[in-house]
Amino acid sequence: MRITKLRRPALGIVAAGLVAGTAFAGGPAFGAPAAAPAAAPAAGPSAAPGIAAALGDRTAGSYVDAAGKLVVTVTDAAAAATVTAAGATPRVVTRSAATLARADAQLKTSLTVPGTSFSVDPVSNQVLVTYDESVTGAKLAQVRAAVARLGDAARLEAVPGKLTTTITGGDAIYGGGSRCSLGFNARNSAGTAFFVTAGHCGNLAATWTLSNGTPLGTRVNSSFPGNDYAVFRYTNTSIARPGAVNLYNGTTRDISSSGNAYVGQSVQRSGSTTGLRSGQVTALNATVNYPQGTVTGLIRTTVCAQGGDSGGSLFAGNTALGLTSGGSGNCTTGGTTFFQPVNEALNSAGISVY
Repeated sequence: MRITKLRRPALGIVAAGLVAGTAFAGGPAFGAPAAAPAAAPAAGPSAAPGIAAALGDRTAGSYVDAAGKLVVTVTDAAAAATVTAAGATPRVVTRSAATLARADAQLKTSLTVPGTSFSVDPVSNQVLVTYDESVTGAKLAQVRAAVARLGDAARLEAVPGKLTTTITGGDAIYGGGSRCSLGFNARNSAGTAFFVTAGHCGNLAATWTLSNGTPLGTRVNSSFPGNDYAVFRYTNTSIARPGAVNLYNGTTRDISSSGNAYVGQSVQRSGSTTGLRSGQVTALNATVNYPQGTVTGLIRTTVCAQGGDSGGSLFAGNTALGLTSGGSGNCTTGGTTFFQPVNEALNSAGISVY
């Protein structure tokens, strides 16, 4: 599992700009029975935080199933009734949110071997731990021991390739002799223009350019490891900066808002190496142990990516969700890719997409 830090612009240069019951009526002899309570309207993903807050430790997460229904895991019948009343589908599980959170916290302390990752999987009601092909011998024994201490609260899976950051050269945004992908254009309340990308890219250089050397902007902040985002302020005022993402088919997608991803969500990723790719969100708050350090709070997906895609945009419809951090596999055989939630990057500089 090669968790690659994939660099190069997701917001490409497009059009000379950087885009980036019916109640039964009884007969007169019997009277009319009480009407059955109306079913609650189906709840969408946006209802998940409120339902989780109402349930507290009696839930262990939620996800959207293949039929598009919001499923909320619960630990007792009363919680299930609350979920049903809210318009979602309850699913009774064994382990609570607190149990899984303790397992996750324990791994954050005991499992720091490069080439590993872990995250809570609400579908299986376990913490999923993965290791790549670089983890062998004593290191693999260490990983297995850490997972075994958690019993059936965790499961271990091997993934192909290696989990690592990767940079390639090419025609995109450049800095420090490397190529990355521009994530999203953004601006502050005064109208000043910025762009966001991956932090492992931002650490490489204070100034980024186009392939021909034309300067784009200078670094405002960069956070990696720990997080994986960077914010740059445009210094080149002659370049058009539409709030759009390159779909790599001659068209773009307007991005008008930012939001939070949810498990089961269908998403797309745009990057300068492999163009537009699709997949699903499989976990939130994932921890990834890169060779360069540990990053937490990431979005885990089934979307593929390759070197040069780092920093590129993760989105659903017109909503920005994340920035490409790293992953394993490739776009030929498939893979797993992790993303930095975009709102954290935007909030760090008081900016928003448009």
